[in-house]
Amino acid sequence: MKVLSLRCTHGHGFEGWFGSEDDYRSQCDRGLVECPLCGSGDVSRLPSAPRLNLSPSRGVEVAASAPTPEQQSVEALWLRAVHHVMAQTEDVGERFADEARRIHYGETAERGIRGQASAEQTQALREEGIEVHALPVPKALKGTLQ
Repeated sequence: MKVLSLRCTHGHGFEGWFGSEDDYRSQCDRGLVECPLCGSGDVSRLPSAPRLNLSPSRGVEVAASAPTPEQQSVEALWLRAVHHVMAQTEDVGERFADEARRIHYGETAERGIRGQASAEQTQALREEGIEVHALPVPKALKGTLQ
């Protein structure tokens, strides 16, 4: 098992566990490696070294630079915000643009919703005076974890 230090283009650091170097490359080629925090598929491998056990009582360990406490704090706050939004809104999925319009024009009860909308749909909603915000949700939070 290879444990690799990875980082997305947004600076989120995380570990990836792979069966081998070929497994890592294969998953990258198939677009399966992504940041668990923001979902970005633009991931790079950081320099890392394996732990070297030179004797039972002495080990030498070399690690890639870890995120700073400030970065960890910001990421933790962002994840709490995402959890809060998900707990306080209804997932309407692909019907987001239609449901946002129905709420805006008083055709259905006002409530917090979330879902998916294309860039064109989002722009059209904004032009109609409907306030929408993009919130990238990590895939791990979209379904149940096992």
